[in-house]
Amino acid sequence: MAYELNGQTIDADEEGYIIDISLWNEDLAGLIAVDEKIEMTDDHWEVVNFLREYYEEYQIAPAIRVLTKAIKKKLGPEKGNSGYLYELFPYGPAKQACKIAGLPKPTGCV
Repeated sequence: MAYELNGQTIDADEEGYIIDISLWNEDLAGLIAVDEKIEMTDDHWEVVNFLREYYEEYQIAPAIRVLTKAIKKKLGPEKGNSGYLYELFPYGPAKQACKIAGLPKPTGCV
């Protein structure tokens, strides 16, 4: 699988996770979001940017429980709960948001 962006081909695995995360940018995130049938809002970007910061610090994509706790700590309980996150990313907040954020598939996600 691959994404086409501005004449560049960006390779992804069979599930759509990009292989070279250094190629990620917001345009690519938008393209992946369209592929995932997600219309990106500020709330979506907040989670995506949070994930990118988390990954930069810990070098790991968090599974949903870790993600929920970390978001609750940083953004408050109204955003740090699975109901809110599933509203934004219905096919699995950790999986879908990490894919859009250009990160590897979170450990523990099937």
